[in-house]
Amino acid sequence: MGTHPLGLSIRNISKKYANGVQALHNVTLNVPPGMYGLLGPNGAGKSTLMRTLATLQEPDEGQVFLGDIDVINQKDAVRQTLGYLPQEFGVYPKASAEELLDYFAVLKGLTQRAERRATTEALLRQTNLWDKRKQKLGGYSGGMRQRFGVAVALLGNPKLLIVDEPTAGLDPAERVRFLNLLSELGENSVVILSTHIVEDVSELCTNMAIINQGRILLEAQPLAAVASLRGRIWRQLTDKQALPALEQEHHVISAKLLSGRTLVHVHSPDRPGPRFEPVEPDLEDVYFSAMTGCFAPANQQPNQEE
Repeated sequence: MGTHPLGLSIRNISKKYANGVQALHNVTLNVPPGMYGLLGPNGAGKSTLMRTLATLQEPDEGQVFLGDIDVINQKDAVRQTLGYLPQEFGVYPKASAEELLDYFAVLKGLTQRAERRATTEALLRQTNLWDKRKQKLGGYSGGMRQRFGVAVALLGNPKLLIVDEPTAGLDPAERVRFLNLLSELGENSVVILSTHIVEDVSELCTNMAIINQGRILLEAQPLAAVASLRGRIWRQLTDKQALPALEQEHHVISAKLLSGRTLVHVHSPDRPGPRFEPVEPDLEDVYFSAMTGCFAPANQQPNQEE
Protein backbone atom coordinates (compact mmCIF):
# COMPACT_ATOMS: atom_id res chain seq x y z
CA MET A 1 0.00 0.00 0.00
CA GLY A 2 1.38 3.42 -0.94
CA THR A 3 1.98 6.20 1.53
CA HIS A 4 -0.66 8.39 -0.12
CA PRO A 5 -4.04 7.06 -1.31
CA LEU A 6 -3.33 8.37 -4.79
CA GLY A 7 0.32 9.19 -4.40
CA LEU A 8 3.27 7.32 -5.77
CA SER A 9 5.53 5.42 -3.41
CA ILE A 10 8.97 4.51 -4.78
CA ARG A 11 11.05 2.18 -2.59
CA ASN A 12 14.72 1.23 -3.06
CA ILE A 13 14.72 1.16 -6.85
CA SER A 14 18.02 0.17 -8.43
CA LYS A 15 18.90 -0.41 -12.09
CA LYS A 16 22.17 -1.44 -13.68
CA TYR A 17 22.50 -1.68 -17.44
CA ALA A 18 24.32 -4.47 -19.28
CA ASN A 19 27.19 -2.09 -20.07
CA GLY A 20 27.86 -1.74 -16.33
CA VAL A 21 26.31 1.71 -15.87
CA GLN A 22 24.48 1.95 -12.54
CA ALA A 23 21.61 4.20 -13.67
CA LEU A 24 19.65 4.15 -10.39
CA HIS A 25 21.03 3.49 -6.94
CA ASN A 26 18.55 2.68 -4.16
CA VAL A 27 16.08 5.45 -5.06
CA THR A 28 13.31 6.06 -2.53
CA LEU A 29 10.74 8.84 -3.03
CA ASN A 30 7.23 9.73 -1.86
CA VAL A 31 5.38 11.59 -4.59
CA PRO A 32 2.07 13.12 -3.44
CA PRO A 33 -0.65 14.27 -5.85
CA GLY A 34 0.26 17.54 -7.57
CA MET A 35 3.25 18.72 -9.57
CA TYR A 36 6.48 16.97 -8.61
CA GLY A 37 9.81 18.05 -10.07
CA LEU A 38 12.64 15.58 -10.64
CA LEU A 39 15.66 17.77 -11.25
CA GLY A 40 19.09 16.67 -12.36
CA PRO A 41 21.71 16.97 -15.10
CA ASN A 42 21.56 14.92 -18.29
CA GLY A 43 22.56 11.34 -17.56
CA ALA A 44 21.55 11.54 -13.89
CA GLY A 45 19.07 8.65 -14.17
CA LYS A 46 15.88 10.69 -14.68
CA SER A 47 14.78 8.98 -17.88
CA THR A 48 15.55 5.53 -16.46
CA LEU A 49 13.31 6.30 -13.48
CA MET A 50 10.56 7.76 -15.73
CA ARG A 51 10.64 4.69 -18.00
CA THR A 52 10.42 2.42 -14.96
CA LEU A 53 7.38 4.32 -13.64
CA ALA A 54 5.84 4.21 -17.13
CA THR A 55 6.18 0.36 -17.10
CA LEU A 56 8.60 0.43 -20.05
CA GLN A 57 11.45 -1.24 -18.20
CA GLU A 58 12.02 -3.29 -15.07
CA PRO A 59 14.21 -2.28 -12.17
CA ASP A 60 16.71 -4.81 -10.79
CA GLU A 61 15.20 -4.38 -7.34
CA GLY A 62 12.74 -2.25 -5.41
CA GLN A 63 9.01 -1.57 -5.38
CA VAL A 64 6.71 1.10 -6.76
CA PHE A 65 3.08 1.64 -5.74
CA LEU A 66 0.58 4.01 -7.31
CA GLY A 67 -2.05 4.04 -4.59
CA ASP A 68 -2.82 0.32 -4.25
CA ILE A 69 -1.42 -0.65 -7.66
CA ASP A 70 1.88 -2.51 -7.73
CA VAL A 71 3.49 -0.72 -10.70
CA ILE A 72 6.09 -3.38 -11.43
CA ASN A 73 3.79 -6.41 -11.21
CA GLN A 74 0.48 -4.91 -12.39
CA LYS A 75 1.61 -3.15 -15.54
CA ASP A 76 -1.77 -3.33 -17.29
CA ALA A 77 -3.51 -1.67 -14.36
CA VAL A 78 -0.91 1.12 -14.41
CA ARG A 79 -1.21 1.62 -18.16
CA GLN A 80 -4.96 2.14 -17.84
CA THR A 81 -4.36 5.20 -15.71
CA LEU A 82 -1.01 6.41 -17.08
CA GLY A 83 -0.20 9.36 -19.31
CA TYR A 84 3.37 9.44 -20.63
CA LEU A 85 5.04 12.15 -22.68
CA PRO A 86 8.54 10.86 -23.51
CA GLN A 87 11.50 13.11 -24.26
CA GLU A 88 11.37 12.34 -27.98
CA PHE A 89 7.70 12.50 -28.84
CA GLY A 90 7.44 11.31 -32.44
CA VAL A 91 4.46 12.58 -34.43
CA TYR A 92 3.01 11.53 -37.74
CA PRO A 93 3.68 14.60 -39.91
CA LYS A 94 0.95 13.97 -42.48
CA ALA A 95 -1.91 13.47 -40.00
CA SER A 96 -3.92 16.33 -38.55
CA ALA A 97 -4.08 16.76 -34.77
CA GLU A 98 -7.77 15.85 -34.77
CA GLU A 99 -7.25 12.64 -36.77
CA LEU A 100 -4.31 11.43 -34.74
CA LEU A 101 -5.88 12.20 -31.37
CA ASP A 102 -9.00 10.31 -32.48
CA TYR A 103 -6.79 7.35 -33.44
CA PHE A 104 -5.03 7.36 -30.05
CA ALA A 105 -8.44 7.61 -28.33
CA VAL A 106 -9.53 4.39 -30.05
CA LEU A 107 -6.35 2.70 -28.82
CA LYS A 108 -7.21 3.90 -25.30
CA GLY A 109 -10.53 2.08 -25.54
CA LEU A 110 -12.84 5.03 -26.33
CA THR A 111 -14.94 3.16 -28.88
CA GLN A 112 -18.16 5.23 -28.69
CA ARG A 113 -17.87 7.78 -31.47
CA ALA A 114 -19.80 10.57 -29.74
CA GLU A 115 -17.86 10.17 -26.51
CA ARG A 116 -14.60 10.10 -28.45
CA ARG A 117 -15.49 13.27 -30.34
CA ALA A 118 -16.39 15.06 -27.10
CA THR A 119 -13.15 13.91 -25.46
CA THR A 120 -10.86 14.91 -28.32
CA GLU A 121 -12.53 18.31 -28.60
CA ALA A 122 -12.18 18.92 -24.86
CA LEU A 123 -8.49 17.97 -24.92
CA LEU A 124 -7.68 20.05 -28.00
CA ARG A 125 -9.39 23.03 -26.36
CA GLN A 126 -7.58 22.44 -23.08
CA THR A 127 -4.21 22.31 -24.83
CA ASN A 128 -5.15 25.37 -26.90
CA LEU A 129 -4.95 23.53 -30.23
CA TRP A 130 -8.64 23.54 -31.23
CA ASP A 131 -8.14 26.28 -33.84
CA LYS A 132 -5.27 24.28 -35.35
CA ARG A 133 -7.00 20.88 -35.22
CA LYS A 134 -7.14 20.48 -39.02
CA GLN A 135 -3.50 21.45 -39.52
CA LYS A 136 -1.02 18.70 -40.29
CA LEU A 137 1.30 17.93 -37.36
CA GLY A 138 4.32 18.33 -39.63
CA GLY A 139 3.60 22.06 -39.66
CA TYR A 140 3.36 22.39 -35.87
CA SER A 141 5.95 24.35 -33.88
CA GLY A 142 7.87 22.63 -31.08
CA GLY A 143 5.56 24.02 -28.43
CA MET A 144 2.44 22.96 -30.33
CA ARG A 145 3.85 19.46 -30.74
CA GLN A 146 4.54 19.25 -27.00
CA ARG A 147 1.01 20.43 -26.19
CA PHE A 148 -0.35 17.82 -28.61
CA GLY A 149 1.75 15.25 -26.76
CA VAL A 150 0.06 16.33 -23.52
CA ALA A 151 -3.37 15.95 -25.15
CA VAL A 152 -2.43 12.36 -26.09
CA ALA A 153 -1.03 11.70 -22.61
CA LEU A 154 -4.27 12.99 -21.03
CA LEU A 155 -6.54 10.54 -22.86
CA GLY A 156 -8.42 8.41 -20.37
CA ASN A 157 -7.99 10.91 -17.52
CA PRO A 158 -4.76 9.46 -16.08
CA LYS A 159 -3.99 9.45 -12.37
CA LEU A 160 -0.26 9.42 -13.16
CA LEU A 161 1.21 11.76 -15.76
CA ILE A 162 4.92 11.48 -16.57
CA VAL A 163 6.54 14.27 -18.57
CA ASP A 164 10.20 13.79 -19.50
CA GLU A 165 12.30 16.90 -20.35
CA PRO A 166 9.35 18.73 -21.88
CA THR A 167 10.65 22.29 -22.25
CA ALA A 168 14.02 21.62 -23.91
CA GLY A 169 13.95 23.42 -27.25
CA LEU A 170 10.83 25.53 -26.62
CA ASP A 171 10.97 29.28 -27.04
CA PRO A 172 10.16 31.36 -23.89
CA ALA A 173 6.52 32.07 -24.80
CA GLU A 174 5.81 28.44 -25.71
CA ARG A 175 7.52 27.30 -22.53
CA VAL A 176 5.25 29.50 -20.38
CA ARG A 177 2.13 28.24 -22.18
CA PHE A 178 3.25 24.66 -21.77
CA LEU A 179 4.08 25.03 -18.05
CA ASN A 180 0.75 26.75 -17.37
CA LEU A 181 -1.02 23.82 -19.02
CA LEU A 182 0.89 21.34 -16.84
CA SER A 183 0.15 23.23 -13.64
CA GLU A 184 -3.60 22.97 -14.27
CA LEU A 185 -3.28 19.19 -14.47
CA GLY A 186 -1.65 18.69 -11.11
CA GLU A 187 -4.79 19.23 -9.12
CA ASN A 188 -6.15 15.68 -8.97
CA SER A 189 -3.36 13.45 -10.23
CA VAL A 190 0.35 12.85 -9.76
CA VAL A 191 2.30 14.81 -12.38
CA ILE A 192 6.04 14.11 -12.51
CA LEU A 193 8.11 16.63 -14.42
CA SER A 194 11.62 15.40 -15.18
CA THR A 195 13.94 18.23 -16.21
CA HIS A 196 17.45 19.67 -16.07
CA ILE A 197 16.04 23.23 -16.08
CA VAL A 198 15.79 24.69 -12.58
CA GLU A 199 13.15 27.30 -13.54
CA ASP A 200 10.74 24.58 -14.67
CA VAL A 201 10.68 23.29 -11.10
CA SER A 202 10.80 26.59 -9.23
CA GLU A 203 7.80 27.97 -11.12
CA LEU A 204 5.56 24.93 -10.91
CA CYS A 205 6.31 22.22 -8.43
CA THR A 206 5.17 22.01 -4.82
CA ASN A 207 7.53 19.08 -4.19
CA MET A 208 10.80 18.08 -5.76
CA ALA A 209 13.82 15.81 -5.67
CA ILE A 210 17.34 16.37 -6.97
CA ILE A 211 19.01 13.36 -8.58
CA ASN A 212 22.60 12.87 -9.72
CA GLN A 213 24.48 9.74 -10.79
CA GLY A 214 21.42 7.66 -9.96
CA ARG A 215 21.16 8.84 -6.35
CA ILE A 216 18.65 11.17 -4.71
CA LEU A 217 20.61 14.06 -3.20
CA LEU A 218 17.67 15.98 -1.79
CA GLU A 219 13.92 15.59 -1.41
CA ALA A 220 12.19 18.83 -0.42
CA GLN A 221 9.59 21.47 -1.05
CA PRO A 222 11.28 24.11 -3.23
CA LEU A 223 10.17 27.08 -1.10
CA ALA A 224 11.28 25.42 2.15
CA ALA A 225 14.62 24.38 0.63
CA VAL A 226 15.28 27.94 -0.55
CA ALA A 227 14.27 29.38 2.84
CA SER A 228 16.64 27.02 4.65
CA LEU A 229 19.59 28.49 2.71
CA ARG A 230 18.92 32.06 3.87
CA GLY A 231 22.04 33.58 5.36
CA ARG A 232 24.24 30.81 3.92
CA ILE A 233 24.83 32.00 0.33
CA TRP A 234 27.42 34.69 -0.43
CA ARG A 235 28.65 36.14 -3.68
CA GLN A 236 31.72 37.87 -4.99
CA LEU A 237 32.47 39.36 -8.40
CA THR A 238 36.00 38.37 -9.30
CA ASP A 239 38.34 37.62 -12.17
CA LYS A 240 38.54 34.21 -13.75
CA GLN A 241 42.18 33.85 -12.68
CA ALA A 242 41.19 34.19 -9.01
CA LEU A 243 38.69 31.33 -9.21
CA PRO A 244 41.01 28.37 -8.43
CA ALA A 245 42.23 30.06 -5.24
CA LEU A 246 38.65 30.84 -4.16
CA GLU A 247 37.67 27.22 -4.82
CA GLN A 248 40.45 26.01 -2.54
CA GLU A 249 39.50 28.36 0.29
CA HIS A 250 35.71 28.28 0.11
CA HIS A 251 32.78 26.03 -0.74
CA VAL A 252 32.12 27.47 -4.21
CA ILE A 253 28.78 26.14 -5.47
CA SER A 254 28.61 28.03 -8.79
CA ALA A 255 30.58 30.44 -10.93
CA LYS A 256 29.17 32.18 -13.97
CA LEU A 257 30.31 34.89 -16.33
CA LEU A 258 28.76 38.30 -15.81
CA SER A 259 29.81 41.09 -18.20
CA GLY A 260 33.30 39.69 -18.59
CA ARG A 261 33.88 38.91 -14.92
CA THR A 262 33.05 35.85 -12.84
CA LEU A 263 30.22 35.86 -10.30
CA VAL A 264 30.96 33.30 -7.62
CA HIS A 265 28.39 31.89 -5.18
CA VAL A 266 29.75 30.38 -1.97
CA HIS A 267 27.92 28.29 0.64
CA SER A 268 28.96 29.23 4.17
CA PRO A 269 27.21 29.67 7.56
CA ASP A 270 29.25 32.86 8.18
CA ARG A 271 30.57 35.61 5.95
CA PRO A 272 33.49 33.98 4.11
CA GLY A 273 35.49 37.20 3.70
CA PRO A 274 35.31 41.01 3.44
CA ARG A 275 34.67 41.04 -0.33
CA PHE A 276 31.64 38.75 -0.09
CA GLU A 277 28.09 40.06 0.10
CA PRO A 278 25.01 38.10 1.16
CA VAL A 279 22.64 36.77 -1.52
CA GLU A 280 18.92 36.07 -1.30
CA PRO A 281 19.04 32.36 -2.29
CA ASP A 282 16.98 30.82 -5.06
CA LEU A 283 16.35 27.27 -6.26
CA GLU A 284 19.49 27.35 -8.40
CA ASP A 285 21.52 27.82 -5.20
CA VAL A 286 19.67 24.84 -3.69
CA TYR A 287 20.46 22.78 -6.78
CA PHE A 288 24.16 23.66 -6.86
CA SER A 289 24.48 23.24 -3.09
CA ALA A 290 23.01 19.74 -3.38
CA MET A 291 25.17 18.89 -6.39
CA THR A 292 28.37 19.96 -4.59
CA GLY A 293 27.41 18.08 -1.45
CA CYS A 294 26.96 20.96 0.98
CA PHE A 295 23.20 21.10 1.31
CA ALA A 296 22.40 20.09 4.88
CA PRO A 297 19.72 22.45 6.16
CA ALA A 298 18.82 22.10 9.81
CA ASN A 299 15.17 21.34 9.13
CA GLN A 300 15.76 18.71 6.44
CA GLN A 301 14.68 15.33 7.72
CA PRO A 302 17.11 12.85 6.16
CA ASN A 303 15.22 9.96 4.62
CA GLN A 304 18.10 8.59 2.58
CA GLU A 305 20.33 6.05 4.20
CA GLU A 306 23.86 6.66 3.07
